[in-house]
Amino acid sequence: MLRECMLFGFMMVCAVATIANAAERYHLGRPITSDELAGWNIDVRADGAGLPVGHGSVREGQQIYATTCAGCHGANGEGKPMDRLVGGFGTLNTASPAQTVGSYWPYATTLFDYIRRAMPFNAPQSLTADQVYAVAAYVLYLNKIVPEDAILDAKTLAKVQMPNRNGFTSPDPRPDIKTTPCMKDCR
Repeated sequence: MLRECMLFGFMMVCAVATIANAAERYHLGRPITSDELAGWNIDVRADGAGLPVGHGSVREGQQIYATTCAGCHGANGEGKPMDRLVGGFGTLNTASPAQTVGSYWPYATTLFDYIRRAMPFNAPQSLTADQVYAVAAYVLYLNKIVPEDAILDAKTLAKVQMPNRNGFTSPDPRPDIKTTPCMKDCR
């Protein structure tokens, strides 16, 4: 089935060809350009596919974090008022798990993707690729995952081994089919 993307004001809609043809017939929207699509196509996969050109160091990340992130996540990633980013190691199988970047997230590339898309909260997607690499390096350093002299780029970030990298695997490739949903006192 042919998919087509149309731009309606500031909203991009991808639909099957019949809807796109109806939009054209009623003079609604227009086909999206390659440049416009590129602005939306910023996802980064676990294996690092989609990481942009650029690099950033822990030292650079510390400075950016202090001015851009600390107000929400604490000076050292301890949280308050927003999510805690650091620590929580060994707590995932307890009654009060601390799900942080260091204890819970399975891929360092997910950290880059999230920062790039959603942070800072008051100005998402405002950081350059170099700044995102730097902040990711600093957060990984705070979690003792990379050394203080780490410089991350598309190659090095994709190779970072997160502590919980094997925490999201299951022998059943369809865990949602055989699992009984928790309905009471769930963690």
